[in-house]
Formats: sequence, C-alpha cells, structure tokens
Amino acid sequence: MKAETALLIIDVQAGMFPETDPVYAGDLLLDRVGRLIAEARSCDVPVIYVQHNEGPGAPLESNSPGWKIHPMVGPVEGDVIIQKYSPDAFHETNLQEELTARGVKKLVLAGIQTDCCVDATCRGAHSLGYEVILAKDAHSTWGQGNQTAEQIIDQYNEALRSYADLEESARIKFLLRS
Repeated sequence: MKAETALLIIDVQAGMFPETDPVYAGDLLLDRVGRLIAEARSCDVPVIYVQHNEGPGAPLESNSPGWKIHPMVGPVEGDVIIQKYSPDAFHETNLQEELTARGVKKLVLAGIQTDCCVDATCRGAHSLGYEVILAKDAHSTWGQGNQTAEQIIDQYNEALRSYADLEESARIKFLLRS
C-alpha cells in the first residue's frame, strides 16, 4: 500500500464489550484490529481513532469508562483521536482536515458497529474521494431482529463492495512511509 494510507479505527470503545452482551466475536475483533494497528505502526502509517460520544447514561457517555478506547487496542502518543457525535466519522468533525494534513488518499477501515458507524464512515469516505479498504473480518455488531450478527456483517460486506475494496485483515499490508 502507498504511503498515502491511514488506518481508521472506528468506535472500538470499552462500552462495546459489556460482560452481558459484548459485540459479536469481540475477542477476535480485538486481535484483528490489534494486528492491523501493529502492522500500520511498523510502517509509520498513521493510526487514527474515532471515538463516539453519547449522552448521560448511554454506554458511550462522554468521559465515562465505557467511552474510553478499548485498552487492548489503545492509542499511543502521536495517534490522532477524532471525537464524533453521529455515525459518519466525517460529519462535523476534523477528520478530513487531519487526513489532508497527512496527505492521506487511502483509508483502511475497521471497527464497530458494522451496520451503523462503519457503514456510514465507509460511504462518507468514498463520497469524499478516498480509496477505501474495508477489513471485512475486522468490524462487528450485534444480532438484531431475526438476523444474527454474522448475517448482518455478511450483508454489509456485500453492500459496501460498491464503496470499498474488501480484504481480510491478515492480508492487509502497509508500505513503509517515506
């Protein structure tokens, strides 16, 4: 991948992993996101975190324990953290300015929630002209209605093919930035 790439980690926050109803395959998701982060950092590719903010009493209530980025994949000094209040990480945030400042033209996306923030951000990035790669096995959700989480993930992977190239996380490689 070109040096014009950034890794975008969407809403992998502690509140998405409650003991009673964690996001589908949460441990596997954390492992895959962690591998992507390690790969990006080893190539000096920017890792950008998106952190969702909700109101009082919600799982991702701003500045609450659940709001914090999950410690297994947490940021290090120099990583960018974008605060958002709606599903699309570009909507009323400084994400595009941060990407422009770094010369980013290609985004690798991973995170939570497949059928909300991952979907909206993937579509938003595409509409802004970014080349998008969705790590098809490194985003997750919960089962809803008569669909399992796995069915929802598969459905969105298929739908997002119009907006992104889909790739297994283990096959995503970054090139060293020059």
